[in-house]
Amino acid sequence: MRVAGAAKLVVAVAVFLLTFYVISQVFEIKMDASLGNLFARSALDIAARSTKPPRYKCGISKACPEKHFAFKMASGAANVVGPKICLEDNVLMSGVKNNVGRGINVALANGKTGEVLDTKYFDMWGGDVAPFIEFLKAIQDGTIVLMGTYDDGATKLNDEARRLIAELGSTSITNLGFRDNWVFCGGKGIKTKSPFEQHIKNNKDTNKYEGWPEVVEMEGCIPQKQD
Repeated sequence: MRVAGAAKLVVAVAVFLLTFYVISQVFEIKMDASLGNLFARSALDIAARSTKPPRYKCGISKACPEKHFAFKMASGAANVVGPKICLEDNVLMSGVKNNVGRGINVALANGKTGEVLDTKYFDMWGGDVAPFIEFLKAIQDGTIVLMGTYDDGATKLNDEARRLIAELGSTSITNLGFRDNWVFCGGKGIKTKSPFEQHIKNNKDTNKYEGWPEVVEMEGCIPQKQD
């Protein structure tokens, strides 16, 4: 009886050890496979991140140099989609923000810090040009001025308003006509004409929309005002 009991014990121990060995081997293989998959996924993620193109402020195509402000803007699309103005990755005006309207949309920013100072729109179809003129006269030296049209930005413009905008660096404002699309970035106190301006004439033969030209877009880097 004792011999039989001892034999059973030996067999049980042997079975246990064999089972433990088999389980440990299978588990180790699974662990190796899991770790292999993990490292493979990590390598793929790193590769994907390294090949993903970088995103620059306001979604512009390249980074701005030091001491410059990134901006991107678009005019309105017909009388359906409002203009959009972005400065330093901050959307100042857009239809989503519900602060755009028919006419000329204007955003003002501090030329030293890029901080937004004001946003307004002036109806140049059914409104009065006088408040727009007073607004333009009140702009302080060193202020960045961004403008974009929506629907019609020209009908109520008079010579005085056009002259004040020209003093901000615009060259196209004298030719801005009914339902033209126009975007402009200039500044109060600028000594030269601004390089940041786009203008598309309303022309029934070339218009993208019925009665309006295509959207005009523009991006760039505004030099920071220095003391």
